[in-house]
Amino acid sequence: MVVHKRIRQFNTKATYPEQNLDNDLCQAVVARGSLVFLRGQIGQNLDTSENVGIGDAGAQAEQAMANIAMLLKEAGGELEHITKITIYLIDPRYREAVYRVVGKWLKGVYPVSTGIVVSALARPEWLVEIDATAVIPD
Repeated sequence: MVVHKRIRQFNTKATYPEQNLDNDLCQAVVARGSLVFLRGQIGQNLDTSENVGIGDAGAQAEQAMANIAMLLKEAGGELEHITKITIYLIDPRYREAVYRVVGKWLKGVYPVSTGIVVSALARPEWLVEIDATAVIPD
């Protein structure tokens, strides 16, 4: 269910066929409602502070996306309300594993997305961080 106007939707299968990804994205989102800015999420359980997926970027992305879904629900929203995500990787070789996880969680959502490779995150065991912005419709 697309709740915001998504401009120039595309799937990475067609745009980047060599990368073996399946992410629904778009070039712009027009949204009205309550803004929700989520802190960057990493492979850490929000309830226990336990680090998850040490050495496994895909497992860390899975936990980060689960955190995002939980936080949005607590804010009164759903994944479908996400308008923008930013994915931070410490190594470009983690891209495929991480983007597969994100693509699974955001299938049919079509957010705008930015991917960045950084030299490090706040703790050495963290391989990926994902932040999201959502707009809960009025």
